[in-house]
Amino acid sequence: MSMTATQENDMANLLLHAYEVGEMINCSEEVADYTRWKNAVEQDSEIQKAVVAFAKAKQSFEECERFGHFHPDYHAALEVVNKEQQQLDAFDVVRRFKEAESRIDDLLYRVSMTIANAVSESIKVPSNNPLPAKKSCGSDTCTGSGTCSSCS
Repeated sequence: MSMTATQENDMANLLLHAYEVGEMINCSEEVADYTRWKNAVEQDSEIQKAVVAFAKAKQSFEECERFGHFHPDYHAALEVVNKEQQQLDAFDVVRRFKEAESRIDDLLYRVSMTIANAVSESIKVPSNNPLPAKKSCGSDTCTGSGTCSSCS
């Protein structure tokens, strides 16, 4: 089934606006901050050594994890992963990078929510936040901002 000329024009217009929103996001202070800290992490040799050590520890733990708590090295491997994670988190640059990454994630989530709610308030938008914010009005789609029709 082919699209009509109007549908093609609407889709092209929609994609053009999507690229414009993407460009606006790429030009945002959040992305600039994220890029600055990402580059700092990538260029720091001590951090890169810690990243490699963490990746090795994580891989060892994942091998143990297949068998769960019954694997004889499970707890020791988990302890090593946690130690390596703490060493990574001890770097101020890594903490700032993670904070910038979180701000980018939040920005993208808010943009996605705005777009989804413009279509329908019942559209669900995935989030990387394992603990989503409590809904203030009880609606499944309410962000707690008081702007959805269920809050009014």
